[in-house]
This record gives sequence, C-alpha cells and structure tokens, in this order.
Amino acid sequence: MTAEQNPVPSPTPSPTSAALPSAAATAAAGSGEPELLTGSGAIIRTLELLGVTDVFGLPGGAVIPLYDELMTQDAIRHILVRHEQGAGHAAEGYASASNRVGVAIATSGPGATNLVTAIADAYMDSVPILCITGQVFSTLMGTDAFQEADIVGITMPITKHSFLVKRPEDVPGAIASAYLIASTGRPGPVLVDITKDAQQKTAPFIWPPKIDLPGYRPITKAHGKQVQAAAQLLADAKKPVLYVGGGVIRARASAELLAFAELTGTPVVTTLMARGAFPDSHDLHLGMPGMHGTVPAVLALQEADLIIALGARFDDRVTGKVSEFAPNATIVHVDVDPAEISKIRTADVPIVGDAKDVLADLAVSFSAVLKTTTPDFTEWWTYLDGLRKEYPLGYSEPADGLLAPQYVIKRIGELTGPEGIYAAGVGQHQMWAAQYIKYERPNSWLNSGGAGTMGYSVPAAMGAKVAEPDRVVWSIDGDGCFQMTNQELATCTINNIPIKVAIINNSSLGMVRQWQTLFYDGRHSFTDLNTGHGSAMVPDFVKLAEAYGALGIRVTSADQVDDAIKLALATNDRPVVIDFVVSRDAMVWPMVPQGVSNSYVQYAKDHAPTWGEE
Repeated sequence: MTAEQNPVPSPTPSPTSAALPSAAATAAAGSGEPELLTGSGAIIRTLELLGVTDVFGLPGGAVIPLYDELMTQDAIRHILVRHEQGAGHAAEGYASASNRVGVAIATSGPGATNLVTAIADAYMDSVPILCITGQVFSTLMGTDAFQEADIVGITMPITKHSFLVKRPEDVPGAIASAYLIASTGRPGPVLVDITKDAQQKTAPFIWPPKIDLPGYRPITKAHGKQVQAAAQLLADAKKPVLYVGGGVIRARASAELLAFAELTGTPVVTTLMARGAFPDSHDLHLGMPGMHGTVPAVLALQEADLIIALGARFDDRVTGKVSEFAPNATIVHVDVDPAEISKIRTADVPIVGDAKDVLADLAVSFSAVLKTTTPDFTEWWTYLDGLRKEYPLGYSEPADGLLAPQYVIKRIGELTGPEGIYAAGVGQHQMWAAQYIKYERPNSWLNSGGAGTMGYSVPAAMGAKVAEPDRVVWSIDGDGCFQMTNQELATCTINNIPIKVAIINNSSLGMVRQWQTLFYDGRHSFTDLNTGHGSAMVPDFVKLAEAYGALGIRVTSADQVDDAIKLALATNDRPVVIDFVVSRDAMVWPMVPQGVSNSYVQYAKDHAPTWGEE
C-alpha cells in the first residue's frame, strides 16, 4: 500500500478543560474569590464535579486526611472494601457494567500495591478506572519511610498514565486529567498518587482546572479513503467475517454494529471480551472464536478471505498459531489505539478511529458501493450453516453421575434472562459462562479476559450491582477463584449489595486440571482443592456464606438446580451463595490446543482427542 493509499488520519485536538463535563463547570462557576480547600477537600470536590457518585476503598495512614473529609459529605458514596484488590475489581465491574469511570482509593505502600493486580487487569481489558492512592509526606519520599512504595514507578507499565501530586493546588488538574485520560481514546486505568502533606495543606480551588496533556490526542475520526477501501473489499469478498472485539463495547457501538451487519449480511463472531456486543440470537452470529470458541466461529475466521477486525487485537487465544491464522484473508483492522494496528497481524487496510464512528461511516460507504457492486455470500453462508448444523455447542453428562456444570450455568442464564449481569471468575467456569449463557446486550458479561485474574468475579459483581442496582447481578465463580476474594461478601452484606454467587465447585483448579489431563498424562499435580464431592469440603461454602450474613445453599443434583436459582432470584435482602457441587471430570469443549493452527479445532462431545504435545 502506498503512502497515498494509507494517509495518516488527522488527530483530534489535545484535550483541555473544555472537555470536562459542562455541568461541572457551571456548578463551579460563581462570583468572588475561589474557595480555600485542603487537598483532600479538592479531591472530593473534583470527583463530585466530574459526576462521580460511588468510590470503593480502604483507609490507611497516608489517606487519613482524605477519609476524614469523606465523612463530612454525602454527595459521594464510599464503600469500604475488605481488601484493596477488591476495590480495584469493584471499580472495574462498576465501569464495565455502566460505561462510567470506576474509582478506587487505597493508602500508600501495601495498600497501593494491593491495587496493582486490578490495575493490570483493567489495562489489559481497556477498563476506565481511576485509582487514587495516598503517599507518604513529600519530605520523606526516597527515605524508605514507613509504608513508602514508588507506586507511580510500579504502575507505569500498566496504566495509561500515572500522576504524582505534591501540592494541593495541583489536585484538581491531576484528578480531572486522569479522569479524562481514563475515559477517552482507548479506555484504561490511570493512577493519581497524592502525598499526605498535599492532602493536608490548603489552596484556592479553581474550576475548571487547566488541563495540559501534550501528545495526548486520541484519534476518533477515521480517514475517508480507508473506509471506502474497506467497504469495497467487503463488497468484493466471497468469505468475509466481522471479527468483533471488546472495543466495540467500550465504544458503545453495538447499535452501529447491528445496523452494519444487517446491511451487509456479513457473518459476525464476538470474542470473549465482546460477548453481548452483538445479539447471540441473531442469525448472523456464529458465536465466540478462539481456543474454546464454537467450531463455526473458529473455522469462519480461519477460512475467510476478508476479516474486518473491529476493536479486537488478534490475541493468541483467538489466533492460535499466528503464522497459520487465516492464511488467505485480507485484513481490515479498525482500532482507536494505533499501537494495536499491525502489532500481531499486518493490516492491509488500517483504520484508526472510534468504532462507533467508523461503523457508521462504513455503512454509508458500503451503501454507496452497492450502486456498482453486488455482493454474493451465498456459498459462504451455505458452508457456515452446514457447520452450525453439524457442530452445535453441546456437552455430555458426567460419567460419575454428578452435576454437569454446563447445565447449571445454562439454567442460570435462562432463568435470569438477558437483562441480568454475569461476572465470571477465570477458568473452566468462565468459558462455560461465555458459551452457555445467551447474551443479547452489551455490558451484560464481565470477565478478566487479558490478564485472567482469579478472584475477579465477586468484587466485580459487587461493583456492577452498585452501578446498576436494578439489575440482577450474578458472580459465576470457581471454588478456587472464590477463595481469593470472598471476603467482599462482608462488604456486600454490610452495604446492602445483594449479589448472587454461583460457585461451580469441582473441587479443583479446573482449567489447570484439564490441561494436566490432556497434556500431562493425567498427573494432577497440586490442583485438588478438597472443597467438593468426596473431599474434606474445606471450607464449607454454605457455612462460610452464613458467616458472612449471606444466604447459603448447596445443590448436588439436577432436580435441585432450578429451585435454588429461583430462590436466589427471589432473595434481595442479602447476598446469596449457591454451592453447586459438580463433576471434576467435565471439560471445556471445543478446544484448540495452544500453539497450533485453529484448523485443528477439536469438537469433542463424547470423548477427548489425543494430542502429542502441549
């Protein structure tokens, strides 16, 4: 492609204070001298003016001034978590369920480092969160003072940006800039570290603050020639696929995606991060691609002659062996982050822009192309429909007579419906929840996709319920994941956050065990957790739930499943925990082994295939 064919898109102007919420600027405007506020007061006032209504946090010595002032106001609800990691994941769940910025607060040193996992998780999955941490006195920095840690340095590789604030007058600008960076362009986490003396001292509160972010110019409007080229390629293609990633949800572009897909008649696949971006019930939808994707979705990408990637990043779990991924496909790559374009698979037509705007432009361009070109995807759809008929998603009943986890999760989705929110942990239960619950709307599926963080589910569900109190929110968790962050049930009980928790209890670290079965001759090294059938059942999840003030239920047979789910749905005065005791031998199918071509996708309904190597 020549330089003329691939022009550099025009960047948007650098964000300024004009980009802050107009209502906030109006609220702050007034006559007379600026109000004198402490740095802590400025933090709270700035958050309030930015429209923040809920924060998750845990106090400590370096944020006592902030917490002292938090209790003097009622505009912002503070939810006291039991672990800082819980605050971070709750902020993620809040953001992912509502498209708002989630906020987490922690103290210096170990409080701040406990946020790191959630920050890394948000960075991988492009979740807009604002993390505010206290720091030791500026005069003590660099002396290895008590609970000192260079959290700005620690988080630099896993944030969009990190700020260190040492003066109270710099607080509004830093918080407002962080909020802007987190929520614009490709969303992500931003950290603001504020010294204790900056929180204690006073300064005039000036709003809106001047925001100076040299070099930060997110591109949202794509170049027209690139869009036209993509539209023509689609009209000329015989085997096209829309490869939809989580960026479509972050861009709030689901309506535009639906309109474009219906206009063009192009097959759609939605990645793990994009479940719900396109309705599962739609005839154009082939399902989820990737390591545990549906056979039609996996093979559609593999055999396509044109892939239009929308807010997706060609990660290894989707591509399999990259050098053998979609060997005959021309690639159109649409992403708001130019760093993702051609990072893994070279794009023939790179389009840098916001998915919402690009899809609308593509629809216009494709309609224009239809005046001279008549697309024909008939043979392609005949082949894909054949795959759908031959390889439907299914599972076998466990030979040991125990509950099938797929059945449990399927019934949770069917009895709750598409208006619910489902937050999964990481592992087999995560894949089953992605496969067997039908997602009809965006922001209904929350999970840790890129980082694969065990412990994500319970606090993320908690955050989602705070953001969307009128929706049913399920944490679909594993017995391993649940034991990492279940202390947040205390937070839920005390703060009247009635989430539902379904523990898919196979008494093991299930996904690792599956790999050990398939690739390590069944040597189950240190993956038995002794929580389920035929074990010591330590802990007893029902007793644990009751200790936390939740309703605890145990289900061991299929005839108990519906009644337990219905009881959970009817219980809204406290959290509910259901211990579903399932078979440890159940596996996630289909599966593409790591490091091989997606052409080797295995559909195993009644037996496991044999592979020679991992």
